[in-house]
Amino acid sequence: MNNMQILLFHVEPLKAAHIERLCINLGIRTSRIKQEDYSQKLAYLAGIPGFPRENIDYTGPEFPSEMMVFANMADMLDSFLSEYKKAGIPSIGLKAVITPHNIFWTAEDLYNELFKEHQYFQKQ
Repeated sequence: MNNMQILLFHVEPLKAAHIERLCINLGIRTSRIKQEDYSQKLAYLAGIPGFPRENIDYTGPEFPSEMMVFANMADMLDSFLSEYKKAGIPSIGLKAVITPHNIFWTAEDLYNELFKEHQYFQKQ
């Protein structure tokens, strides 16, 4: 079974629709993550077995930037990014891959970490 997936956070609806169309052509599932789920672990959001939904809703502000998270995409990531660029879809600055290290992080934790890194590299 194909379990490649891309999680989309605060992605503008038209851009999200373009990404979803591209993913359908590539056999990749997409999920638009609701703001109330930003307190959930990445593993739960990606549908990884053994990670139930926690009984907590995110009540903080919407993420100021878009974020895209890749799950089970190791063999397909370069192809996806190439096709994304060819399709002319505007870039999303914050991107990450779900790893054994961050699988237990919440979406909010990951966003904060990526945002700090992005700010650092923008200053370089």
